[in-house]
Amino acid sequence: MGRDLRVTVVFLKFHDLVHHMLTFQIVCKQRYEIWSLIGTTPVRFSLHEFEEITRFNCGYVDDLAVTDLELSDDMRAFWELMGVDVELGPSTIEIIEACSNCSSWSRDDRLRLGYLGIYAGFIVATRPGLSTNVNHARLVMDLEGFKEFSWGRIAFQHLIKSVKEKDLSKNIHIEGFVQALQVWVYYALPDFAAEFGEPLPNDPSPLMLAYKGSRGRKNVKANMLKHKNPYLGNSTTKAIIPTSESHSGRIRGYDPFD
Repeated sequence: MGRDLRVTVVFLKFHDLVHHMLTFQIVCKQRYEIWSLIGTTPVRFSLHEFEEITRFNCGYVDDLAVTDLELSDDMRAFWELMGVDVELGPSTIEIIEACSNCSSWSRDDRLRLGYLGIYAGFIVATRPGLSTNVNHARLVMDLEGFKEFSWGRIAFQHLIKSVKEKDLSKNIHIEGFVQALQVWVYYALPDFAAEFGEPLPNDPSPLMLAYKGSRGRKNVKANMLKHKNPYLGNSTTKAIIPTSESHSGRIRGYDPFD
């Protein structure tokens, strides 16, 4: 986790930008891929683009759902400390409330609460009052194990599921680490990003840190269309990972969760 989870304070959840890019989608039968048509060029968003953008740990895990984690006495005690039902993962609201009462907690328990805040608020980013996945939340009892877990896969899976389930003809609320989609749009449309994404100098890495993303929300779709359509001016399109790459896991149709 660490520096990979840093997001500048001016980096916005630019829902209009992401929503309009998603309306350019073309049909894709793969559960864990999105393709949008930029002019005449299809651009992919998959686990591999997500990993390149965020540099989260996206390594394969046999039991990503963590179905074999037993409820321990330490877990019960910590859940009681947070004031959360032991059978549920804490919601963002419950975590915020616990933060106001944690000054006397041990250092490790305060770290656990902070890690859960990152998990609930950024990695899955569900609605504030909804409980999180209790199996994943319980991993916080092992602080080092929690930091090493494949949270990139969890974040991507949650995000892609949210996108695939939405009716794009309506205003939508996407759950998950939607900032990754915003950076995907900026990278795919560099001319648009230069005007609206406020790219930072010296090509910061990972890509998540390469844009401020805070300049203007007006006429988003019109400006995207201007840069999307090669017949309306000079248009440049870039893919984060060329789809011609054929090494393991980067060929079209690969299912990272099989």
